Amino acid sequence: MNEKRTDSLEQKLYECNRHVEKLNNAKEYLTDIMPLTLEQYININKIQSSFIDQMNFRFSKLQDTIGESLLKGILLLVKEDVKRMTFLDILNRLEALDVLDKNIWLNLREVRNEIAHEYSFNQDEVVDNINIIYTKSDKLIEVYKSLILYINKNDSSK
Repeated sequence: MNEKRTDSLEQKLYECNRHVEKLNNAKEYLTDIMPLTLEQYININKIQSSFIDQMNFRFSKLQDTIGESLLKGILLLVKEDVKRMTFLDILNRLEALDVLDKNIWLNLREVRNEIAHEYSFNQDEVVDNINIIYTKSDKLIEVYKSLILYINKNDSSK
């Protein structure tokens, strides 16, 4: 693997690690109010609201960074030709290599897309989405950790 690709992969891992760190910090602060109820949501203070925003943002950014950069980078690491691959092709190949479960990834992507509705007028929906993100973030982090293990196992530059 050439040095530029290794550096790029290292940069993306660094970025993902920061997102995981901030996501875990937000979740730690929110532990006492989770799962969130509608009444709690209506009465949350500014600090709690900020940590909910941070959790949502970091979940989204972690999911985006993995999906947009890391997954393709893993295939490049193991010398796969990704030039003509669609994102679904990339997921299928990673699943064939036993790197990740495509359905889990697609489910996490759906959850990430729900963040776009965070400021919906339907407060029940907002609360449900916050609770889902809080819970599913553990799965996203688990997927990320499994990707790190695969990278470390297959990175011949180390």
